[in-house]
Amino acid sequence: MAEKIIPPPNLTSPQFKSLLAECVHCGLCLQACPTYTIFKKETDSPRGRIQLMQAASQGRIPLNGALQKHLSLCLACRSCETACPSGVKYGELYQTARSALEAARQPGMIERGIRWLALKQMMPHPGRLRFVAWWMILYERLGLQALVRRLNFLPKHLKNMEALLPALSASFPDYSKPAPAIGQKRGTVAFFYGCIQDAFLARVNTATIRVLQRNGYEVHFPTGQTCCGAAQLHAGEEELARQLARKNIDTFLISSPVENGGGTGGGYDAVVNNAGGCGAVLKEYAHLFEHDAAYADKARRFVSQVQDLSEFLVNHLNKPPQGKLPTRVTYSDSCHLRHGQKVVGQPRKLIKAIPGIQFVELETPDRCCGSAGVYNIVQADSANEILDLKMAEVAATGAEILVTTNTGCHLQLDYGARKAKLAPRVQVMHLAELLELSYRAEEER
Repeated sequence: MAEKIIPPPNLTSPQFKSLLAECVHCGLCLQACPTYTIFKKETDSPRGRIQLMQAASQGRIPLNGALQKHLSLCLACRSCETACPSGVKYGELYQTARSALEAARQPGMIERGIRWLALKQMMPHPGRLRFVAWWMILYERLGLQALVRRLNFLPKHLKNMEALLPALSASFPDYSKPAPAIGQKRGTVAFFYGCIQDAFLARVNTATIRVLQRNGYEVHFPTGQTCCGAAQLHAGEEELARQLARKNIDTFLISSPVENGGGTGGGYDAVVNNAGGCGAVLKEYAHLFEHDAAYADKARRFVSQVQDLSEFLVNHLNKPPQGKLPTRVTYSDSCHLRHGQKVVGQPRKLIKAIPGIQFVELETPDRCCGSAGVYNIVQADSANEILDLKMAEVAATGAEILVTTNTGCHLQLDYGARKAKLAPRVQVMHLAELLELSYRAEEER
């Protein structure tokens, strides 16, 4: 007689079952799903994964079988949420099931070591990441990178990580004091500068600060901010993610003029971030602490201030870019900016505001590029198939600049341009870099 399967409590909760019941299995999510596009299997579609979650919640299948296999192939891009006419909260279902899977399984020693190093010892500590970045700069400058890539001897996961390494900047932003507004001061914002982006795409943060300054904003960098917790949540480390979230909430609220007793007209105009994945998690802090009496209200107050850079600028573009950029540009949506934060038109409006630009839409701009946190490292084969489809669309536009608004997407698309031999003809840059390019062109006229 088969042993009875007892599902974990979070899969049998009334809230989880209620969310499962919202799916009417219509299948309209299928064509929006990147993994269904490449695998053509029901179990690798949102509808199929929800059915697996339901089976696990009823004790009909074990956690460590089909559910684990097919959830691990999910990018958690949430494009199915946008396509769903019933408003199914797939992201919440995915996160609950993923946490249950992680709690039930026993990762090997190597995986435990990597997770401890990356999620606990590196990402929450920006200074340590910058230290690693300096070594990577040396690795690039001495020609070791070219040698390593030519010899092709690295283990698979390490090879996947190394391939994503962009050309690094040796100049990092100075966060020790506020960056003053340029010209008439219009207000004060706090900048959430992130972890991976700060270390490996420092030029993006530099451009972001400069663009905010040009539009009349004094930019503050609250001391003590840390990783947003996105990678930890994706890995099922919910309590670690909450620890990071508490630190960020406290850091930004305490530094705000209205919270610490200073100022007369309120706190920051906004807490600005420039990475779609980070912003999506920052905006979900209220949900993360909805049952936490000590942090529920503080989380709501913090979330009310969080805005993506494009979301903020489109309403506060006090100095529109005037420098002409006679070039063809396309834009690849960050999944978590588009599907999570519902920020779609704002980046496009800002791109089109730049004189001389010919904007060309991708055929499917809302489809994931295959980055998805660490998906492109642990599921590299699937990620590369998805990336190849994306880069074929980029090539078809004839664009010379591919704009992105998220750290992981930026690294993935930069790698994709090299992989598809589109670089250096096609440059991958953040929206902030494109805007700053126009501002500089205006100054040089």
